[in-house]
Amino acid sequence: MALVNPMTTKRNKENRDNSPSKNDSKDALVIADAVSRGFYTPFSPKDEAFRRIRVMVTNREHWVVKSGRIKNRIHRWLDIRFPEYRQAFDDVFSDRSLATLRRFPAPSDLLQLTPEQMVQIWGEYMARPGGMRGKNKALELQSLARHSVGDTTALEEDKWELRHLIEEYERICLIIDEADEMIEKVLPEIPCSDLVRSVGASVPATAAILAFGGDLRKLSHGNQLLRKAGLNLAERSSGKYKGQIKLTKRGNSLLRKHLYFTVFHLLSFNEAFQALHAHNTEVKRMTKMQSMMKLIGKLARMLVAMAREGQTFSMDKAQLPLAA
Repeated sequence: MALVNPMTTKRNKENRDNSPSKNDSKDALVIADAVSRGFYTPFSPKDEAFRRIRVMVTNREHWVVKSGRIKNRIHRWLDIRFPEYRQAFDDVFSDRSLATLRRFPAPSDLLQLTPEQMVQIWGEYMARPGGMRGKNKALELQSLARHSVGDTTALEEDKWELRHLIEEYERICLIIDEADEMIEKVLPEIPCSDLVRSVGASVPATAAILAFGGDLRKLSHGNQLLRKAGLNLAERSSGKYKGQIKLTKRGNSLLRKHLYFTVFHLLSFNEAFQALHAHNTEVKRMTKMQSMMKLIGKLARMLVAMAREGQTFSMDKAQLPLAA
């Protein structure tokens, strides 16, 4: 079996008749011509466990994207109706904040209640709603509500929308949690999943790396994983023109996303990656983003080497390039 890149057929379809026309018979000829000239990739079906994890990761991403859209709509609602609200809550989607948005989201609703009543209502949704922190939060919200500049036109109708947005957000969160549980059950069946987890990658990130990167033991170098993610470099130069070197992004966007966020996560607790990041930015004078891209390459090479050797993450080995 052979796999022809769709970009190859798109860019070669005008070679036959100098026309951008597209039809089934022409596509078949273009694909056959590409295969005859060797412009294809051998295709081998993945094991069932890899196919299952790939479906799970793809489905989970659908709900993650949908959750982001719902969050944006809730933020929009607050920007219009109660723009001062985020001064009281750093996380709009915390338990106390969601309870507030369910029961008394508008400034006029807050001013109709006493702090004690607000704490009592929070108790319906939280295990520990009261204490000095709860009372202070209630007083802070009421203070912000008194000076709010939010729009009050058609407020009741807009509160109806907010109620359904919150219900939809909570429903999607349950779906994502269920997907995470399914992934966590299947992940032990995937080769090298424990090795990837030993670096500090989250369960969703580990699943995405293995789902779209495939069996890491079959890769000979980390650059192959980078190519699958579209994180390999490409230069555009012609004659005297010297172009910039940029990422190709000709790869799986989910794999690219999770490699990036894994490195971003590692920089918060992994001492080896923190030291490398500091070396890149302070000694080599890289920008933070350039250092991030360099560390993504290191992570890819590290994961492939760990898979081929069957070894878990070693802090000492991760710091060797820095010592050199």
